[in-house]
Amino acid sequence: MSSALSPAQVFLAVEPVDIRLGVDGLSLRVQQSLGRIPTDGSAYAFRNRAGNRIKLLVWDGNGVWLCVRRLHTGRFVWPQ
Repeated sequence: MSSALSPAQVFLAVEPVDIRLGVDGLSLRVQQSLGRIPTDGSAYAFRNRAGNRIKLLVWDGNGVWLCVRRLHTGRFVWPQ
């Protein structure tokens, strides 16, 4: 069994989100803002307003992975 996730597509939410949102809140955001189904095999990336944190929501076929990355210095480069 491979432990590597390989989503078919990666979608970026360009609007900043409240980084306190969990799986349910981000899944709702995927449905409402992007018009997509969170369990379609794609990955969804979200960024906070300050640009120093991102969350990645990925469905692996059995459940949802919610990954968080926080930068101590600098910011993530994000499209407008």
